[in-house]
Amino acid sequence: MTTLVIIVFIIGYLAIAFEHPLKLNKAAAALLTGVFCWTIYMFSGVEKEHAVEELLHHLGEISSILFFLLGAMTIVELIDSHDGFTLITDKIKTRSKTKLLWIIGIITFFLSSLLDNLTTAIVMTSLTAKLLDEKNDRLWFTSLIIIAANAGGAFSPLGDVTTTMLWIGKQITAQNIIVQLFLPSIAVCLVPLLIITPKFRNQTFTFNNVTSTAVNKKEANIILVSGILLLLFVPIFKMLTHLPPFMGVLFALGILWIVVSVIHYKKPLDQKQKLTVTHALEKIDTPSILFFLGILLAVSAFQSFGILKQLANFLDNSLGNIYSIGTALGLVSAIVDNVPLVAAAQGMYDLQTYPTDHYFWEFMALTTGTGGSAIIIGSAAGVAAMGIENIDFMWYFKKISWIALAGFIAGILVFILQTKIF
Repeated sequence: MTTLVIIVFIIGYLAIAFEHPLKLNKAAAALLTGVFCWTIYMFSGVEKEHAVEELLHHLGEISSILFFLLGAMTIVELIDSHDGFTLITDKIKTRSKTKLLWIIGIITFFLSSLLDNLTTAIVMTSLTAKLLDEKNDRLWFTSLIIIAANAGGAFSPLGDVTTTMLWIGKQITAQNIIVQLFLPSIAVCLVPLLIITPKFRNQTFTFNNVTSTAVNKKEANIILVSGILLLLFVPIFKMLTHLPPFMGVLFALGILWIVVSVIHYKKPLDQKQKLTVTHALEKIDTPSILFFLGILLAVSAFQSFGILKQLANFLDNSLGNIYSIGTALGLVSAIVDNVPLVAAAQGMYDLQTYPTDHYFWEFMALTTGTGGSAIIIGSAAGVAAMGIENIDFMWYFKKISWIALAGFIAGILVFILQTKIF
């Protein structure tokens, strides 16, 4: 049965990897993989009641991640639908491509840590498409956005799904991951910035600042400030109440829901319909949430089979070094989605082996969060940007992969140096 579940898992992954040629959404493949893996486990000789109890136990942990994503994505969609991000984009006045590159990189890095790398990549790629006319320029800028978004998301419990998973799983704490990964994440972003900068030296562009008039500026500012402050309150809510992070996000969404309702209370239905929370819920990327559900179900089945523990022993015996293991996981995350990788690691290594805030978890958050930048389909931010700008896989591989790897290695070296010193 163990061999069979591995075969099913591999077939499911191939279906996910080749979703475009197959014309099958990866969510469907992930859901089927998850269900088949648990069905095989149910008939593997274990007691049926025990198998159901294990499934429900894992589902509780998985649901906390999914509800967190649902709430956070809805809040960000509300900010976007109210043109809240124009408060940031309106500040860009430079005509220099070099300065614009640094502005885009820095904003992406910090915005990703506040929101999440996927949403930030979408917003900043869309912004760049409005600012730059030349396709080749947009490709380079968008590639930097992918790297910066993944780097910024790695050091924040809100910035990347994998860091969120480690936070929810109590492998890390919010304040510690920020302190420990801030400098390594900067290195991951800064090195590619320095490498790309000479390409645009002394070049200028024509700036056309387009501001949406869907809502007035006061409303946009209220929703932007409220949304970001509420997202920043999530870690504080967890510390004050000791409730899981998804409860904080649901609390934040509830408050923002009231704010939106009050702002648009007197408006006609046809004017406020596209600005409501209901509309935002319709626009969020539900297939991605279902994809996470399916893949996390499959990984939890592996955990119940004991396969992950065997993999942990293999890594320990073959590599035997925390930094080697973390680096290997980071590089693999460029090929395989980092969500199941981190979920597998959470099942492979318990808190008795590596307690909360152990540098192993911090290092893994760094490598799996930033390693995906090496290949354009290696991260959610890369896939989103690829769709918006229609970036060719091989172009990115030839031009950008080595730059992303240079940043990846720089981040690892800074982390190791920081750990040795402190």
